[in-house]
Amino acid sequence: MRDYPEVIALARDAQQRLANFPGLHMTPLEWLHMTTLVAGPAEEFTPSQLDLMAKTAATLLADVPPINATLSRILYHPEAIMLDVAPAKALVPIRNVARTATRLVTGHDHRKRDAARWVPHVTICYSTTHQPAAPIIAALGERLPVCEVRISTVSLVIQHGPERNWDWSTTSTARLQTQS
Repeated sequence: MRDYPEVIALARDAQQRLANFPGLHMTPLEWLHMTTLVAGPAEEFTPSQLDLMAKTAATLLADVPPINATLSRILYHPEAIMLDVAPAKALVPIRNVARTATRLVTGHDHRKRDAARWVPHVTICYSTTHQPAAPIIAALGERLPVCEVRISTVSLVIQHGPERNWDWSTTSTARLQTQS
């Protein structure tokens, strides 16, 4: 999401509203993202597998038109505060490409494991302590101003170490269908 200044502005606004609450680990704005699929631990993949996954995804994504999405609704979870990315149904083609590329390269099918659990979102912050939700909800509300984006790329990212260390590297980025 670093290529979407409007998403960064929305997240910044939310993080500023939450800044006075202890126990919230803010997602660095340059690492805002929407996870499409966790293929597995990075150490389980060889460089050639990662390359083939990226090339396979790029080939498949070339047939998927860019997707319009809206961010506004706040999702509250005991472990995080997130922006919903909607409509989820519109994003399914991207997720299916990620699953297919992973399955073709690794033989692992993620459909059975997480088919009904995926909720497209952008994490604003993680909760690192137990605290009452009501004051946080009162400060942030249920919605932020509507932010519309056109999703046109998908990146393969390697996470080195724990998520909250934000030690990630992008190995490739594929474009969705371009207008001809």
